[in-house]
Amino acid sequence: MTPDQFIRKWKNAELNERAAAQSHFIDLCRMLDEPAPTDVDPKGEWYAFERGATKTTGGEGWADVWKRNHFGWEYKGKRKDLKAAFAQLQQYALALENPPLLVVCDMDRFEIHTNWTNSVSAVHEFGLDDLREPNVRQKLKWVFSDPEHLKPGKTRQTLTEEAAAEFAKLAQRLRDRGHAAETVAHFINRLVFCMFAEDVDLLPNKMFKRMLEHASSRPAEFQSLASDLFRAMQSGGRVGFEHVAWFNGGLFNDDTALPLDRDDIGITLVAANMDWAEIDPSILGTLFERGLDPDKRSQLGAHYTDREKIMMIVNPVIVRPWLAEWEETRSQIAKAMSDVAEAQQRTPGKQSEARKVFAAARRAEETSRRLASSLFIGFLDRLRSFRVLDPACGSGNFLYLALLALKDIEHRANIEAELLGLTRQAPAVGPEAVLGIEINSYAAELARVSVWIGEIQWMRRNGFGVSDRPILKPLETIECRDAILSAQNTRATWPPADVVIGNPPFLGNKKMRRLLGDEYVDNLRSQYHATLPGACDLVCFWFDKAKNLLLQNSIKRVGLVATKTIQSKTNRPVLRAITENLRLFEVWSNEEWVVDGADVRVSVINFTTNDDPWVRTVMLDGEQADSINSDLTGNSTANGVLDLTRAGVLAENKNIAFQGVIKTGAFDIPAEVARQWLLAPLNPNGRPNSDVLKPFLNGSELTKRPPDRWVIDFPIGISEREASAYELPFAYAEQKIKTKRKGKREKKATAQWWLHQRPRPEMRKALAGLDRCIVTSRVGRYPIFVWLSTLVLPDSRLVVFARDDDTTFGILSSRFHSQWSIRKGMKHGVGNDPQYTPTEGFQTFPFPDGLTLDLPATEAEHDERAQQIAAAARNLHEMRDRWLYPADLVERVPEVVTGYPDRVRLIDPDRSAEFRQRTLANLYAQRPAWLRSLHEALDAAVAAAYGWRADISEEEALAELFALNQDRASPSAPDEPLAETALTA
Repeated sequence: MTPDQFIRKWKNAELNERAAAQSHFIDLCRMLDEPAPTDVDPKGEWYAFERGATKTTGGEGWADVWKRNHFGWEYKGKRKDLKAAFAQLQQYALALENPPLLVVCDMDRFEIHTNWTNSVSAVHEFGLDDLREPNVRQKLKWVFSDPEHLKPGKTRQTLTEEAAAEFAKLAQRLRDRGHAAETVAHFINRLVFCMFAEDVDLLPNKMFKRMLEHASSRPAEFQSLASDLFRAMQSGGRVGFEHVAWFNGGLFNDDTALPLDRDDIGITLVAANMDWAEIDPSILGTLFERGLDPDKRSQLGAHYTDREKIMMIVNPVIVRPWLAEWEETRSQIAKAMSDVAEAQQRTPGKQSEARKVFAAARRAEETSRRLASSLFIGFLDRLRSFRVLDPACGSGNFLYLALLALKDIEHRANIEAELLGLTRQAPAVGPEAVLGIEINSYAAELARVSVWIGEIQWMRRNGFGVSDRPILKPLETIECRDAILSAQNTRATWPPADVVIGNPPFLGNKKMRRLLGDEYVDNLRSQYHATLPGACDLVCFWFDKAKNLLLQNSIKRVGLVATKTIQSKTNRPVLRAITENLRLFEVWSNEEWVVDGADVRVSVINFTTNDDPWVRTVMLDGEQADSINSDLTGNSTANGVLDLTRAGVLAENKNIAFQGVIKTGAFDIPAEVARQWLLAPLNPNGRPNSDVLKPFLNGSELTKRPPDRWVIDFPIGISEREASAYELPFAYAEQKIKTKRKGKREKKATAQWWLHQRPRPEMRKALAGLDRCIVTSRVGRYPIFVWLSTLVLPDSRLVVFARDDDTTFGILSSRFHSQWSIRKGMKHGVGNDPQYTPTEGFQTFPFPDGLTLDLPATEAEHDERAQQIAAAARNLHEMRDRWLYPADLVERVPEVVTGYPDRVRLIDPDRSAEFRQRTLANLYAQRPAWLRSLHEALDAAVAAAYGWRADISEEEALAELFALNQDRASPSAPDEPLAETALTA
């Protein structure tokens, strides 16, 4: 069929919808050379006429034509309302598996509506005569065969970022003219909502844009025009000849408007020309908050809490439990409706029994139908009374997505109940379902705007009208106050809710005091001291309150985000209390996140009661587990129960491992200056400068090419007068350090400006008498242990072990100690590298019996196990050293004065690039065969010392080490929670 034939036939046709729809569609297929449904799918499984026509409630089907992953198509008779046809498709899009295109047609007119989730919607409209145009026919052909060609290029995210950028300009101009930040924010929120309301036809005839266009030539009139509009929106009324609906909701609580000049209005018009109907509320608040805060403007559009991360909480805490409950309810409804069908089929065996049989059948049918209806309405009532609380809601991202999730669940239940034969109910879940607490008034208002916009968008997207009595229901449920401390400095209370979700603020102990003040922090800690350790992060207070509400059965489930330091020893007691009394059920232990434009690593933690009927599996990082420990590691029956958080500190390991010094000052000096001072004459006290000069090494330098660095290191306890006798070093320190420290609030221990802030006297005492010690970096992809001269001063990023025997070096370098320290440590920074800690990684680690560190190294010299380990360790060290410093590449030369380690000097400067690549980091990244072989030999020797086979698995080795730890450790675990458990939330 040619386009002209098709147009001629259907221009004259006056058949009604039912008589003409399928014939029209088949002719369209013939014209486009596309198959009709019955040509390729006779059973109608993926391409069919009358999709949903068999639904038991009768009436129209979900769509006149449907093709999976392509379109839903609804016909209307000529000149009928296509908006009604589109609304029907929207309402049943879920039942149609959410096709990317929704098409409506009245034989003369075609409308193709795009329906991708995160893309700006587009509408392609054309008439019958337009089918002569090849590009129009191509669009229709894409509907049938390749919908992706019609997908809009702009995402809702991009649109929102562009809109926010325009308003950031306007906000800054208003701030620059002296308007208060809160006033500007409130005014901008009004403008934003007016543009949205206009584009979703809640404000008639583009009146806001027309007002701006009028004011662009008469800027002085803008303020009065905007005031007139805001006044009308407050309670409903007229602006000129235009009727304005009742908006209310607190956003339009008065008619205050700020004056705009011509350029301001121009910026606002640019924004008004965007499609505000498609704005994404899940990022709208965050972007506007940054745009209106001068300190955050550089982050505009760069980062926000994305939908996927938020759904890591919304799905397990809200969606999946409700869907599980609906599945159970639906099966009960299906059984009841099956009984209805069975009752309708009953027939009497004898004519004389007819009245009795039919009466009983009617009673059975009515009883079963009432039961089905009661089950359905009961489910809806429970869902509609469900409340979600975000007690740190910010600009409302979590609340917006939680509301949409609840509305989607209600919509699904309605459609599936209708398919079973029940009457679909009008959507009733609304903004009242989400509750929030936010201390910043602007953010709280942004949250309300996000929820309002989200509600209206959902109703429109699913084909429903918007309630207008008023359009914006008051949202007192989003409160502006402190969520953890009341104005009376007592524990704040939270409103009644069913679940708690959110992303509480990330502040460590020191930052809390700096940003919140000592008085606030002291009051806060005094209120929670019974259940929280004294130096825990701020986020722990939200976990503690939510935990107590769960223990009281006041809420059902919790999902919160914390930085991964929640796993640290300082913060872990709050998780310990949860794992001992409740249940972690879906956890993502180490996820990328963005806070105020900065990349961090976080833990997403969902927990519930032990008897929650709708949470049946435990998931850790996407894998099923039997349970989850307080350090966010998992237990599995296959490998036995292994909770390493219960490993205790071992007395034999104390006073051996130390963190290096913290200088806090410009004690560093260039190598050439240090050597000049070393060669200088003796000081007035008769002592050389070598007393106070040391080579210096930090953590990153350990595994890279160590630089030639030196520091001034006055002996601990030396007075300022005594230090001044070292003339050159003291004069340098006085110039570089004293003036910078002066006036700073410091502890008494650091008030002596010529000394390092934390010189680690315990470490120095332990190292006394040793020529060498073992060191490793506190942060690294894997722990690498190295010998270091005790004349080299270690930085705080190094862990120092006061041992000089090869046996200890070998055990520390084994895979067993590495595995233990990694499991007991944390992950550090955005790079997510393991962090070695002297307390968790070392003090809990059990050495083999007879080789423990409370025994002098000399006692193990004749132990064959120790000899095997020492030999393997020496071999490893020597081979590594020869690779790092090959004899044909470098030479060792004595330092300018005796006593210091030899210097390494490159023989051929032209080979410096080659030499720079010879680092421990590169060596262990490459792991050549010889290195693997050396480590395997060492591991075998260490395994033999424990009495294990050489190929023991990681989990088996950890279990054996844990058993040894439990045999030797003191009864209390290092992170054991406080005995008292307060339940006041």
